[in-house]
Amino acid sequence: MINIEILYPEFCNLNGDMGNIQYLKRCIPEAQIIETTIDKTPAFLSREDVSLVYMGTLSERAQEISIQKLMPLKEQIKQKIKLGQLFLFTGNSVEILGNYIENEDGSKVEGLGIFDVYAKRDMLHRHNSFFLGEYQGLEILGFKSQFTMLYGDNSQNYFTKAELGIGIHSGTNLEGIKENNFIATYLIGPFLILNPYFTLELMEMMGIEEPKLAFEKEVLEAYEVRLKKFKSLKN
Repeated sequence: MINIEILYPEFCNLNGDMGNIQYLKRCIPEAQIIETTIDKTPAFLSREDVSLVYMGTLSERAQEISIQKLMPLKEQIKQKIKLGQLFLFTGNSVEILGNYIENEDGSKVEGLGIFDVYAKRDMLHRHNSFFLGEYQGLEILGFKSQFTMLYGDNSQNYFTKAELGIGIHSGTNLEGIKENNFIATYLIGPFLILNPYFTLELMEMMGIEEPKLAFEKEVLEAYEVRLKKFKSLKN
């Protein structure tokens, strides 16, 4: 049985990120979706059969509420990451797992401290960009739209290296975090639809022996068209 847990879907649903779950449901019709709302304890902490834990982009206030809710569970979460639980965090959701989030006035929101990184908010300046990078032989593409940047040394646990666009901040080409089977990326929207080859790999990591893409012909054709376009922007 494939079980996919969505953390706080009532909050973590900005920028079209829930399209990732909608697409996985099309790819894996038999999958059971566990929607863990803010008043519930995450199922993956007490179950061994959660195939994927997903969290999408959330507002600044929702980040703070999520941190408060998860703080008592941080050691359990850290242990699950160490043991290889599969996670996919998109957009700014990774920030809640850092040391802190700094506001423009210098005040700080304490994070879970699972990863040795921190975020800085700049609510008057939104960063928007295209992204093209490499992950284990796969070309990853997508879009960024964010008010925050992430800082810290992710040279030993980055997700993908940018060829177009920026990494976790404008001074690096190392994007996201990958620690064991924990994957986080600032790329937003229906990331899995945009990256069908990565989606196939993700489904294999979920334990699916012969993964199949929904709308395979269409998503692969769209990927190749977009990839060609993004590569042209590098020149």
